[in-house]
Amino acid sequence: MVDISPELIAILMLGGVLVGVMTGYPLAIVIGFLGLIFGFLRFGFNVGEVLYPRAVSGVLMNYPLLAAPLFIFMGLMLERSGIAERLYDALYVWLGGLRGGLAIVTVLIGTIMAACVGIIAASITMLAVVALPSMVRRGYDKSLAAGSICAGGTLGILIPPSIMLVLYGPMAQLSVGRLFFGAFIPGFILSGMYISYIAIRSLLQPDLAPPVPIDQRRVSFLKKTWMLATSLLPAGFLVLSVLGTIFFGIAPPTEAAAIGGLASVILVIAYRRFNWHVLYEVSLETLKLCGFIILIVSMAFAFVGVFIGARGDTVVTEVILSTPGGKWGAFAVIMFICFILGMFIDWIGIVFIMVPIITPIGRALGFDPIWFAIMVCVNLQMSFMTPPFAMAIFIVRGAAPPEAGLTMAEVIRGVIPFVILIMVGILLCAFFPQLVLWLPGQMIR
Repeated sequence: MVDISPELIAILMLGGVLVGVMTGYPLAIVIGFLGLIFGFLRFGFNVGEVLYPRAVSGVLMNYPLLAAPLFIFMGLMLERSGIAERLYDALYVWLGGLRGGLAIVTVLIGTIMAACVGIIAASITMLAVVALPSMVRRGYDKSLAAGSICAGGTLGILIPPSIMLVLYGPMAQLSVGRLFFGAFIPGFILSGMYISYIAIRSLLQPDLAPPVPIDQRRVSFLKKTWMLATSLLPAGFLVLSVLGTIFFGIAPPTEAAAIGGLASVILVIAYRRFNWHVLYEVSLETLKLCGFIILIVSMAFAFVGVFIGARGDTVVTEVILSTPGGKWGAFAVIMFICFILGMFIDWIGIVFIMVPIITPIGRALGFDPIWFAIMVCVNLQMSFMTPPFAMAIFIVRGAAPPEAGLTMAEVIRGVIPFVILIMVGILLCAFFPQLVLWLPGQMIR
């Protein structure tokens, strides 16, 4: 055992995370290594007494975490159903005649799929494959097209059923159901701001997003209505089967996730896309993603257990609480820290490392825990679009067909306005907290 001050522990462990991630090593290996090394230095061979209780209660006995693989299965199964293509075809004939209409359609589909899928990689890939070639072919500005895909696709990490909220709830000891409904209105506000930005910019700069010629969308009103109804009703069925059961108190999120998994299979069967190969692929991908999550969860619990055991959290709390500006100054520091971490660390790492540290600070500052959690989650929307670690940017660039000629610089330019809009959304929720808290207050317990 080495007598290391809490201040030095906090600096070395948190600094080690940033340095380790920038070396290119996976986050799980970095935080697991740091937790092990500093655990032995600080506690010697008694480190097991620090880590074991957290591992058992936080991972092995954490019932709400069972919802994660079920929601992942639901999202991946729904991806195979072809519902995104059907929605795009329906909204294309309705809104394609507007300037910026295809980009607006992209955000709308991202919003609808967010309430069904909840997996960022799946949502962004679907939008990039379905919408990007169509927009580029019709003369859309590539930056605007790529930005709308990144922004619309990342809504799935906020709008329920969100895997982020499923993982956040147990870490902060909050109800996942209340987090779900706290995130609804902020998610739709962001979607509305994205659409408004696209519409206004397209009016001011008509060459950026020309309307689709009428001969390419000449469909009768009845057929258009039928296309829209048959594409929206299945999505509505899935949302109601999951979120409706939670809102009306019929089932908690874990059981609701199981219902959603069954509903997604029924939809795939109804669309005649189901076969044993699809089931095998979805099950295997679910297993891979869950293994990745569990590995990070386990290593994060080890890291945080040592950090808290060595009183590093006390150092962080004292520094943040001493920030000038009272509780709002401290809140701004927390938001800034999460924003900076989002540039370098995957959101899963931020949730499992930072949430156990900052949640008690939020309570000490007098903030409502649900509101505070949703504000952090809205902030983490930016982590998908802020380089160098920007998952949405890399997925769009990788999924873009070669003939689109999309460059990384064009994607980065496209996401900047949407990152600014997320900052505006954070301010709105800060000034009007009922945007977050009203819907959870209406839940049937």
